[in-house]
Amino acid sequence: MSDVKNPIPQHVAIIMDGNGRWAKQRGLPRLAGHKAGTENLRRVIRAAKDIGIKYITFYAFSTENWNRPEAEVKGLMLLLSEFIDNETEALHKEGARLLHIGHLAGLGAALEAKVKRAIERTKNNRDITVLFAFNYGGRDEILHAVKNLIAEGVKPDEVTVEKMSAAMFTAGVPDPELVIRTSGELRTSNFLTWQTVYSEWAFPATLWPDFDGEALRALVEDYTHRERRFGGLGKSSC
Repeated sequence: MSDVKNPIPQHVAIIMDGNGRWAKQRGLPRLAGHKAGTENLRRVIRAAKDIGIKYITFYAFSTENWNRPEAEVKGLMLLLSEFIDNETEALHKEGARLLHIGHLAGLGAALEAKVKRAIERTKNNRDITVLFAFNYGGRDEILHAVKNLIAEGVKPDEVTVEKMSAAMFTAGVPDPELVIRTSGELRTSNFLTWQTVYSEWAFPATLWPDFDGEALRALVEDYTHRERRFGGLGKSSC
C-alpha cells in the first residue's frame, strides 16, 4: 500500500450484483431482490454526494439481460419506471444530474419518454452526476462508437484515443477511477470496457441491497491508499 494518499475518486462505477441471492436467502422471489436493490440506489447516491464523488455510474441492465425470463425483464422495466416516478424530483432537489448510457430503443415508448424527461429535468444540476447504464454493454458501446466515426467520415489513420472517447456514450464524463462489484463475484461483465482500462477495482462480498454508505466510504478510503501505475513503475518498484 502506497504512503502517498490519492484524492477521492471523481467517478465511481458500481456493478450492482447480488439482488437474486439476497432474495433467495430470505425465501423471496428474485424480483423482490431487485426491488430492494432499486430502493438502495438513493441512499448510495446520497452517500456518494456526501463523500464528494462527482460522478457515479450504476450498471442496471445489460444488453445480455434481455435473455433473462420474460417476467423478470418486465419486472425490471417496471422498477426503472417506478424509480423515475418516485425519485427524480427528490434527486433534482438534491442537485443530482441524471444521465443514461446505452440504448433507449427497446425499452418501450413510454419508458423511453420518462427517461428523457428525467434527463431534461435535471440537466442543469452539477452537485453529482448519476449515470444509469440500462440496456448497455461495453462491447456494444465500442462498436457503436466505431460505426459513428465511420459514418462521420473519419479515416482510419485519423482515429485517436481522444476521438474514440468522444464517440462513447460517456463522452464528457471522466473515466471511473474506482469500480465496485458487489456480492464478491470476480467478473467485469462487459461493463465500461473502454473506460476502465486503468481503473482500480473492488469486489466486496456484500450483496447489493445491503451495500450502504459506510461500505462505500470504506472502499473509497482504501482506494486513496492504492498505488496507481497506469502501465508504469510505481514507487515501490523503484
